[in-house]
Amino acid sequence: MLKVVITGPESTGKSTLAKELATYYNTLYVDEFSRGYLSELGRTYVQQDLAEIAKGQIKLEDSAAKKTKELLICDTSLEVIRIWSEYKYGNCDPFIIEQLAHRLPGLYLLMAPDLPWQPDPLRENPNDRTELYSLYKKELINSQVPFYEISGISEKRFKMAKEVIDRNI
Repeated sequence: MLKVVITGPESTGKSTLAKELATYYNTLYVDEFSRGYLSELGRTYVQQDLAEIAKGQIKLEDSAAKKTKELLICDTSLEVIRIWSEYKYGNCDPFIIEQLAHRLPGLYLLMAPDLPWQPDPLRENPNDRTELYSLYKKELINSQVPFYEISGISEKRFKMAKEVIDRNI
């Protein structure tokens, strides 16, 4: 099975593309666990919450992987939690780092921050997307997992992503 993770800074179209690709390929996609977790938290999150978010993301990914045979699309994964933890807190829980090292996907699609910022109560960094994009790119280079940069407006993004997935299936 090819696990494709769509990753990148906030407000870059990850969720939209994940749903479009899952529909096109008639496969499952994994939601971003943190959205539900943070929406129901009832308080400002702290660094310790990131390990809980990682555990929830792992459960969602593992559950979906059992239900599909060829292709799984993930709307973000553990690399997002690692990058955010290091960016915001200066370090990352060893559990997240260890799990990320053992759960690498077959392919990453790195979303460029070239779409207009869309406000959302859970989003925090409208002005740091380019800096965060550089951190994502560095992380993906270091992971040694194939990755492709996806940019442009919706139809172009979808076409680029589809072409990359078709070459890697």
